[in-house]
Amino acid sequence: MKSQVLLFNKPYGVLSQFTGETGQRTLADYIDRSGFYAAGRLDKDSEGLLLLTDKGRLQQCIAEPQFKTAKTYQAQVEHEISGAAIDALAAGVKLKDGLTRPAQVRLIDPPSIWQRDPPIRERKFISTSWIEIVLTEGKNRQVRRMTAAVGFSTLRLIRIQIGEWSLGSLQPGEWELTES
Repeated sequence: MKSQVLLFNKPYGVLSQFTGETGQRTLADYIDRSGFYAAGRLDKDSEGLLLLTDKGRLQQCIAEPQFKTAKTYQAQVEHEISGAAIDALAAGVKLKDGLTRPAQVRLIDPPSIWQRDPPIRERKFISTSWIEIVLTEGKNRQVRRMTAAVGFSTLRLIRIQIGEWSLGSLQPGEWELTES
């Protein structure tokens, strides 16, 4: 039997769960389907693709690090990122909870995406740059901690793909159902 997968473009400031404290935005504010559970998480400050499924085994295959499901992010960092920093990110970075696995990292042009609400902080005399990073693990706030470890603060983080599923043209708060 096929599993249903719900692709959701999680807006900034939304929790990756269906319940929260009063005043917190959650998945329940956007998704009215029962029986679906998030396969992994995106922190409140991150945006983009969040998968939900109705099958526990698929949820485990997507979320658990031992399955090494690739997750692709676009990150806007403060300053012009150096080639040395990109090489360090690709090789693996030492964090408090251990060395990260090697990643695919490249400099990209600013993507054509929606405006964030609220907008990121902008400093008149400090440039920014964008990278795309593909990870096969999921440490807590990993991309943000990796970029900080090589000297670049992440200002905006958007997940655009998980395994075979991509964000496509979904706008923040939109979702679509597919089968796997």
